[in-house]
Amino acid sequence: MMSLQRAMVILVAALPVYGFANPAFAQTPQPKSSQATPAAKQAPKAAAPAKPAPKSAAPAKPAAPAAAGNAEPSLVGQFGTWGAYTATPNGKKVCFALAKPASSKTNPPNRPRDPSYAFISTRPAEKVSNEVSIMIGYTLKPGSEGSLEVGGSRFAMYSQGDGLWIKNAAEEDRLVDALRKGADATVKGVSAKGTETTDTFPLKGLAQALDKLAQECRR
Repeated sequence: MMSLQRAMVILVAALPVYGFANPAFAQTPQPKSSQATPAAKQAPKAAAPAKPAPKSAAPAKPAAPAAAGNAEPSLVGQFGTWGAYTATPNGKKVCFALAKPASSKTNPPNRPRDPSYAFISTRPAEKVSNEVSIMIGYTLKPGSEGSLEVGGSRFAMYSQGDGLWIKNAAEEDRLVDALRKGADATVKGVSAKGTETTDTFPLKGLAQALDKLAQECRR
């Protein structure tokens, strides 16, 4: 199984194709805790997924985080299942919340795949706030549409590579608000080989993680 760090190395290699230059970093969440972890704690090197350029059917949107350099993210707080991280690669501060799913299912069952992660990132230098992306853990079916369901609402997600992003950018604020208030989020996608995947992400602690990052990214 591919590690998160290895997956990010591959994403970094693809960045010139997509034309992104601004970096961000992420790391697997620490064990559950209701208390924030000291900001001095360092997370191992890794990075959040780079958002590909939308296809013609997808909305135009600012570039998403990309990985680069030797900067290391700092875990500034652990809130439930969500870790809050900051990094300042190339002198530009980035903040992001990261979590992995509590459950993952495939249809047909027991199909191998890499880990899935949910990211919500803020990049003040790009005027990007609370951008939602999912690293799904396999190459998605070209042209397929994924979905994210939370609090009784369904949000269409467009796919490219092994990432999912909201299809209608105008709905992202509503999505983030629903994630803040919801108990869990269910993400569905279809692999290039036709495997259907359902990941369920607990949302406990997400609102606190985003509030913490809002403070950190104002500094």
